[in-house]
Amino acid sequence: MSAIDVKLLRKQFKVQKNREGLAGALKDLLKREYTEMTAVKDISFQIPEGEICGYIGENGAGKSTTIKMLTGILVPTSGHLRVSGFIPHKEREKFVQNIGVVFGQRSQLWWDIGVIESFRLLGKVYKVPEADFKRRLDELVQRLDLGDLLNRPVRKLSLGQRMRCELVAALLHNPSILFLDEPTIGLDILVKTEIRDFLLQLNREQGTTILLTTHDLQDIEALCSRVIMLDDGRIIYDGSLDNLKDNWSKGREVQFQFGSSVQLQVLNGLTSGMDVKWTKGNELQASMWLPNHVNVSDALSKVVGMGNADIRDIKIIETNTDEIIREIYKTDKVSS
Repeated sequence: MSAIDVKLLRKQFKVQKNREGLAGALKDLLKREYTEMTAVKDISFQIPEGEICGYIGENGAGKSTTIKMLTGILVPTSGHLRVSGFIPHKEREKFVQNIGVVFGQRSQLWWDIGVIESFRLLGKVYKVPEADFKRRLDELVQRLDLGDLLNRPVRKLSLGQRMRCELVAALLHNPSILFLDEPTIGLDILVKTEIRDFLLQLNREQGTTILLTTHDLQDIEALCSRVIMLDDGRIIYDGSLDNLKDNWSKGREVQFQFGSSVQLQVLNGLTSGMDVKWTKGNELQASMWLPNHVNVSDALSKVVGMGNADIRDIKIIETNTDEIIREIYKTDKVSS
């Protein structure tokens, strides 16, 4: 069953045209002119229950606009969507009981009151029974280590502390779908790791469906098995992260540390007939570049198996997701 079902979804906005100069400003006061901008252009996708899906794209690609339609904040211009069986903007009250939302740059907590008071207010908003609220709160506070923060005003929390509290706020009513819009923006690596581990555990233990937008592609690599990529309001890739890497990665690099000096000619001889390229770092270091069609194990067996080289250390370096995504946008190529 699909947790999210989107068909030919479109969102258009009217944007005011500002005319130049003082005369133009006066004309704008008397008669405004508008131009139409399409932020999301007839996109379609389905997300099954229990999947963690990364929704990525450059600034202005349409990611946040899509999330706002999926959460009922914006009404689509055209198209069809169902989230957890509901049409978000039409069945708002019932619909919100099934979703949790975290916007990394906005807060759903009250700034000047204690964190626990924000949680209690949200429990009332979502009409969570008292016993369920207490059980759920205790579980989340323990898992995210928030015990010492509950009585602090939100304004006195660090960014990392606040983001952990935002996650609790979004999950108090035990939603089946969690929308995360830039949840790790501005956080240090330790807090990011804690949040990623928590989300993986949540998905694994409770089957929570997660749709994640982020500019931090390490979030995608750590959490997502599937990626939907947007460019100028259109989907240009929808598939597995592994397939994205296989299709777009330029290859892999194997770095060797030798115990004694080795000649480039000797290394080329070891892999003769294979489509690999050797480069020397210094007398004791060399790198072997392998395109995707060359098996790493086969290449390594040629080098190690010959026994002619005094190898002390080997490191395999994959092309990372950041480089792949940059290359796709730079070359304007797509894969699906």
